[in-house]
Amino acid sequence: MIQMAEDANNHLSHFTNAAFDIVAIAASAGGLTALAKVLSTLPAEFPGAIAIVQHLAPEHRSFMAEILGRRTDITVKQAQERDCLTPGTAYIAPPNHHLLVNGDGTLSLSQSELVHFLRPSADLLFESVAATYKDRAIAVVLTGTGSDGAMGVEAIKKMGGTVIVQDVKTAEFSGMPTAAIQTGNVDFILPLDEISSTLVTLVMGEYN
Repeated sequence: MIQMAEDANNHLSHFTNAAFDIVAIAASAGGLTALAKVLSTLPAEFPGAIAIVQHLAPEHRSFMAEILGRRTDITVKQAQERDCLTPGTAYIAPPNHHLLVNGDGTLSLSQSELVHFLRPSADLLFESVAATYKDRAIAVVLTGTGSDGAMGVEAIKKMGGTVIVQDVKTAEFSGMPTAAIQTGNVDFILPLDEISSTLVTLVMGEYN
């Protein structure tokens, strides 16, 4: 059974042994390789939940959860409506669905209108995470074309969260990282190889 600690100022419970409850990750072109790198070294006992938006072809079934699940000790699954965020689990937005985090720590899937021609939208995920988890949220922007995630990064930072962006020198496609960096709301610009260890330090650091 998952132990959770009640926050007296908020109806939302926080995960125990975690400085942050959720890591929201956005990726597009080149994302599968980058996501595999980030998730592969996370420990099975990682005490935060992970929500992932990867831009995918809307007409095809995605095998990303199965592929990534074979490369990491944490649990990886395609997100389903009303999934309850669980520590040590990564939830991937299904093709052609926005992924949103609700105020009670559950997930919603939506086929509402495209945002900047995209569904799923990293901006929508980040904005929902910022509203719910505030300073206990981390946003990560990885390789990708376009600017998805930049508006969401501003929302995360405005609510006191932490923002990590892949260094463009290590990104297969620089569009999304560059757009995020240009907002001026980034805490860490890191080579791909350093993102996983930084997440462990941030989320687990004071409890190790």
